[in-house]
Amino acid sequence: MNRKKLIQILVAAGIILFIVVVLSTATFIIIQPGQRGVIFRPWTSGLDKENIYVEGVHIVAPWNSMEVYDVKEQAIEFSNEAAQFGTLDVLDKNGLTIEVEVTVRLFPLFDKIGHIHEQFGRKYLDKLVIPEVRSAVRKIMGKYTAEEIYSTKRQELEEQIIKETGAVLQKNNIKMTALLIRSIIIPPNLKRAIETKQTKQQEALALDYDIQKEEKEKERKITEAEGIAKYNEIINASMTDKVITYEGIRATLKLAESQNAKVVVIGGGDNGLPIILNDK
Repeated sequence: MNRKKLIQILVAAGIILFIVVVLSTATFIIIQPGQRGVIFRPWTSGLDKENIYVEGVHIVAPWNSMEVYDVKEQAIEFSNEAAQFGTLDVLDKNGLTIEVEVTVRLFPLFDKIGHIHEQFGRKYLDKLVIPEVRSAVRKIMGKYTAEEIYSTKRQELEEQIIKETGAVLQKNNIKMTALLIRSIIIPPNLKRAIETKQTKQQEALALDYDIQKEEKEKERKITEAEGIAKYNEIINASMTDKVITYEGIRATLKLAESQNAKVVVIGGGDNGLPIILNDK
């Protein structure tokens, strides 16, 4: 065996050995449905933000690493039941402290997890989402009184918080799909005062409705009476002596045709109208 051929064999053996070592030490990453992966190559191109790995099995060289992100929609709850975050303490327009329970639904944009990983890392909820939601809720609710927050402005508040928070999260590649104010906790005495006021308002509205109903009924009766008066006026104007005489004669003829016994005296009444006498 000549020297050249020996070198070729050694090179081939070295390559095979290198491949075996790489494969034996390589990491097999399984990305589940609803997940995406982003790879970091420290010795070459660094963080690859553009090429996102989808579900399936992927082989990663031992000197590289892959971060897998859950990109399904998730809910974050600020409530007494959620020990991680708890309720949100908010000062209303008058400086009164109230507690708010909020649920936020969101997900990271599938093709932007490389940028999320670069800016915030896997703890993007703690570093970005949670502070932004807290800040927006406190800022916007601070413009309203506790009564407005508790009773009349909840939907308006939700819309404003979604608009403000959603815009910030969208710029950072996170999509917020919903924000729900689940509960508003205020001091018991204030709650009773608000509920009493609402009850009185409902009673006042009911009374206004009854008054309006009576007014409409009065207007209907007046209109009906005016119609009857107008009708009588027209009838009276049309009742001349000749019309009365003619109608009397017609009525007499109809009675005369009846099978009931009677006596008709022609010309015996006022204006010469017949008089009808029952012979029984």
